Amino acid sequence: MNARSALKKLIDFCIPTFPNAKNGKRMTNSEFWTSHNVTMHRSFTSREDSLNYLDWRNSQYPFYDELMPCSGFDNKVVLDYGCGPGNDLVSLIEYSRPQKVYALEISASSLDEAKKRVLLHPNSNTVEYFLIRESEALPIKSDSIDYIHCTGVLHHVSNVEKVLEEFHRILKPGGLIRIMVYNYNSLWVHLYVAYERQILHRIDTNLSLSEAFRRSTDGEECPVSRYYTREDFISLCAESGFKAEYKGTAISLHEMSLLSKRFNTVGEIKLNKIHRNFLRSLCFDEYGRPIYHGQVAGIDSVYELRKTD
Repeated sequence: MNARSALKKLIDFCIPTFPNAKNGKRMTNSEFWTSHNVTMHRSFTSREDSLNYLDWRNSQYPFYDELMPCSGFDNKVVLDYGCGPGNDLVSLIEYSRPQKVYALEISASSLDEAKKRVLLHPNSNTVEYFLIRESEALPIKSDSIDYIHCTGVLHHVSNVEKVLEEFHRILKPGGLIRIMVYNYNSLWVHLYVAYERQILHRIDTNLSLSEAFRRSTDGEECPVSRYYTREDFISLCAESGFKAEYKGTAISLHEMSLLSKRFNTVGEIKLNKIHRNFLRSLCFDEYGRPIYHGQVAGIDSVYELRKTD
C-alpha cells in the first residue's frame, strides 16, 4: 500500500456512521457545526467585548496567533475558509486592511453570528459572506485570492483532497495559504486521549486511537476530526500541487496542565509502548513547552502552502 492509499484508508476510517440523536441518522458536518460552534453561540455586545474574547481565545494556545497571523494583508484579497462565528474575520479586519475578505462557512448559524459580530468592528464592509456545501466548488473565481486562511477546519472536512484542489484553483500565482490541522505527535493524542480518557477515565476504551481522538476534540458527536503527522500532511498537499512548509505547532493550555501526569503515564502498564516512548522522548524549551523531535508537542500544527505549478 502506498502512502496516499494508506492515508486515504486512515481518513475513511475516521469518518464514522454516527447517529443523530434526534432522528437516528448520521449527523452531517453541516448539522453538527450548526448546533455547535467554537464560541458556543456566544453573542457579542460591543467591539471591546469581541476583542476581549479574541484575546482570551488566543491566550489558550500560546504563540498560535504568530503561526496563523491575521496582520500583514493590507490591500490583499483574503479568503477565510470555515470562518465559524468570526474569530479570525475580526482579527483580519482589525489588524490588516485587506481589499476584500471572503468568509466561507457550512453552518448557517455560525455565518449569521459572524455577520453580527463583524458589524461591531471597523471595515466590516470589506467582508462578503457565502454559505457553502462541502461537496461543491467554491463560489470564488480562479486565480483571484492572495491569501487563504484556514484555521482548524481541514481536519473536519470529509473530502480534504477536493478542498485542496479548489484552493489550488482560486489561489493567485505567488499567493499563499496558512492551514492549521490537528497534530498526531501531541500531548493531546498520547497523553490526553490514550491515557487520561481511555485508561484513567475509561472513556471510549473499545475504540481505536483515531476514533477516540475524533470524539475528544470538538464534542463526541463531531462527525469528522482527524490528526496528521507532519509527513502525511505535506504529502497530501503535494498531491494537490502544493509545496507545504511546516511552520510550527501551538500547544493548548489544557495539554500543558496534563504535564504533571507524564510520569504516571509512562509507568502505566496498560499504555501502548508507542505512547510511552513518545512521552519518554520529550524535552522542554525555554518556555516550558514539551518538544518532540524538534517540534512542539501540541495539538495545532501550522503549514504554509504555495503552488508548485
